[in-house]
Amino acid sequence: MIEIKLKKSDSLEKVLRRFKKQLLREGVIKELKRRRYYEKPSVTLRRKRKVARFEAMLKQRHADD
Repeated sequence: MIEIKLKKSDSLEKVLRRFKKQLLREGVIKELKRRRYYEKPSVTLRRKRKVARFEAMLKQRHADD
């Protein structure tokens, strides 16, 4: 659950901006878009494998530093 601490001096625009930023950081928007349509199990598995390959590539690239 996302919580935004309010101060008396904060404007509504500033609070909304912080809220949107928090939503993006936690991946809520991405999850909503992903759940909008049914995804077959094979497509889910393919997507997860692709993400795992990408993360392994990044880990290997930064391990050499």
